[in-house]
Amino acid sequence: MNKFDSTQLRTRLHSTREGWLVQIYNGDRRLLWVLEPSHAWTFFWGFGFGLLLAVGWFNLASTSPSTAYSPTPIPTEMWVD
Repeated sequence: MNKFDSTQLRTRLHSTREGWLVQIYNGDRRLLWVLEPSHAWTFFWGFGFGLLLAVGWFNLASTSPSTAYSPTPIPTEMWVD
């Protein structure tokens, strides 16, 4: 009968936590593109910051007064000939 060895379990679990790497190759087996975990985190942080900036900009633009030019009417009695 085989005995349970906890070291084998630890090494198997440890190997799943090492990280990941995505590599894309073309038909000539040339490396086209690499995606590492740091690239993914940078993308998600940038996407989140950009989304936050866009929502804030939209809220500020919708609540600010209009900057369109509208001349104030001058009363006719103030006109000088």
